[in-house]
Amino acid sequence: MELDRLEENLLVGIGNPLLDISATVEEELLKKYDLQPDGAIMAEEKHMPLYRELMDKYKTEFIAGGSVQNSLRVAQWILKKPNITTYFGCVGNDDYAKILKERAIADGVRVQYQTTDAAPTGTCAVLVNGHASLAVRQPGGRGSSSHPRHLATPPCQATIRAAKFFYASGFFVAVSPESIMQLATHAHAGGHTFIMNLSAAFVSQFYKEPLTQLLPYVDILFGNEAEAEAFGTAFNLGTSDLKEIALKLAEMPKLSQRRRIVVITQGCDPVILVEGGT
Repeated sequence: MELDRLEENLLVGIGNPLLDISATVEEELLKKYDLQPDGAIMAEEKHMPLYRELMDKYKTEFIAGGSVQNSLRVAQWILKKPNITTYFGCVGNDDYAKILKERAIADGVRVQYQTTDAAPTGTCAVLVNGHASLAVRQPGGRGSSSHPRHLATPPCQATIRAAKFFYASGFFVAVSPESIMQLATHAHAGGHTFIMNLSAAFVSQFYKEPLTQLLPYVDILFGNEAEAEAFGTAFNLGTSDLKEIALKLAEMPKLSQRRRIVVITQGCDPVILVEGGT
């Protein structure tokens, strides 16, 4: 596919948007909020003032984050032509959402956020002090049943009809599996490509049922070694060998005739790729 002939909205992604707020800080700030160097935590009530403090007292960098939005940003960086990708996700009705949208658009990603008054925009404080310490505040709209209604709006439907590739994170299975299924069934009906990332070990461990329903639609599946091992255990694949797990993943039931591609990353070690059953 020639890059100059790529159409807008070719790739649609759905996930949990995060505004990364990054700053170089002194060690005292980590101690103030009980954060560990090179650590990552889910923010508690005591961490809530941190985000505003970073913005008010430090030179901050804002980045449109969240795993799927990051993937689309990288796709745009490779393709060089804006608006090839479109992102669905839920944000709060606040200033963080405005900054998040500005940063995503600046990186070439077209966004169609759902806005909620029920929760703030998800944010991730990135405190750099030799190492990076992360404090993540949950994205808006987690567990919201309104996600499918948002996808049903005319602007979103126009985007979905134009797309040929659809990408979802396993993280979003914990938020709105109905929304992912909506995109998966549309992709299957149109002969398009549906792509998914396992995202984290807990997805296989605690969301096996919706994952089982989605797998037959998945044309390309990504995961790392820990996620693959967790999947193998949860789905009783009977092996801890990553290559065997990848092969079995590729051969699990699938609706279309195209054979599933499986990609397992292993950090600095070689990637495991299963294509055509080998």
